[in-house]
Amino acid sequence: MPSSGGDVASGGRRPHVVLIPSAGMGHLVPFGRLAVALSSGHGCDVSLVTVLPTVSAAESNHLDALLGAFPAVRRLELELAPFDASEFPRGADPFFLRFEAMRRSAPLLVPLLAGAAASALVTDITLSSVVIPVADELRLPCHILFTASAAMLSLCAYFPTYLDANAAAGVHGVGDVDIPGVYRIPKSSIPQALHDPNHLFTRQFVANGRSLSRAAGILINTFDALEPDAVAALWQGSVASPFPPVFAVGPLLPANIPPPASNQSKSPANYIDWLDAQPARSVVYVSFGSRKAVSGEQLKQLAAGLESSNHRFLWVVKSTVVDRDDAGEITSLLGEEFLDRVQNRSLITKAWVEQEEVLNHKSVGLFISHCGWNSVTEAAASGVPVLALPRFGDQRVNAGVVARAGLGVWVERWSWEGEEGVVSGEEISEKVKAVMGDEVVRRKAASLGEAAAAAVDDGGSSYRCLAEFVRL
Repeated sequence: MPSSGGDVASGGRRPHVVLIPSAGMGHLVPFGRLAVALSSGHGCDVSLVTVLPTVSAAESNHLDALLGAFPAVRRLELELAPFDASEFPRGADPFFLRFEAMRRSAPLLVPLLAGAAASALVTDITLSSVVIPVADELRLPCHILFTASAAMLSLCAYFPTYLDANAAAGVHGVGDVDIPGVYRIPKSSIPQALHDPNHLFTRQFVANGRSLSRAAGILINTFDALEPDAVAALWQGSVASPFPPVFAVGPLLPANIPPPASNQSKSPANYIDWLDAQPARSVVYVSFGSRKAVSGEQLKQLAAGLESSNHRFLWVVKSTVVDRDDAGEITSLLGEEFLDRVQNRSLITKAWVEQEEVLNHKSVGLFISHCGWNSVTEAAASGVPVLALPRFGDQRVNAGVVARAGLGVWVERWSWEGEEGVVSGEEISEKVKAVMGDEVVRRKAASLGEAAAAAVDDGGSSYRCLAEFVRL
């Protein structure tokens, strides 16, 4: 990473890294953690490009808290070009639309970055195919932070080749994808949008996949013990060739950011006080992230399963795609009778909780998760077993990582968004009881937690990778 002022050790300027995240907490959170790691632990000046207003209130609150807690991380505001969403289908995913709006505004980055005196850029994968040309124009090295799994990166890198081979053979549609050096990702686990060649996300995904070879390097929020096969294959260039250097820098550690007071006011009780009152490893933590809502019928079945499992549980409920639209009350979603029956062994909230704090609590014994990648890495870092209930996107690929690594359990036949049926309360209950009582899964999850801590410690594999990235 060249610095125009020379080496820091010899009295020159610190390298200035500009980070360009995209929309959604799943993308923003790891960028914030990378910003803090580079600024506080690796001697870099860091700027974060932000687009306001954000899609969700969670993003806005997180940005304000991050930049308030770490004033050394500077904000560079990007005003988007006018964007007409009416050219896309009604009800299109608001986050995919924001990706597209940012992609179309990429030329506006030129004057913003030219005045920032940057040494290098790190952009989100969703923007890579449009930001790399900007970086080339400015003669800046452009790296990518891939915010999902190494398995998903291997799919992104190989998918254009797969499509080209299908087209040459006259094959239509997407089937199982055998990724060289990694493993087969079955058709049923391929993100739903990728089965439609005209889908907005598919067009973005393929363009970004083709751009990977032009990046200066790729950082992944994973670590060797969690995904040994995929990390090794990417390192060796087995998945695609030519391929830039790959840096497994995860799990990116949470920054010490105070939660917004507005979130605490919505909670029926202080969740940490409640967890403190529960026995060790007795609580099932349930959360499906900030990105997608769970259908009403699946919410009811999940509630039934949690109730009949007879275990204590902390459940963060989400009922809309965008949190600003979430006006529904828990009582109307789950029913007053259910809430009365479980009130002595549960805490149910719609407020934002600090997930790492919950997962690191001694009372938590299981995490029922959609398997968004941030949630998977946080569970791995905490050594908490996962019961995977993926809903959309890359989450079945991530659930496969969970099962392969021994971090938890995934029932592959369970339905997800777009498929008929729901996962029944009876099946959920049976799996909760089984995993809560499985000492083998518990020990394996704990060992992954130890491996994660070793990876990010001074001299660990992920620490060395991030230091090597800074030295480029």
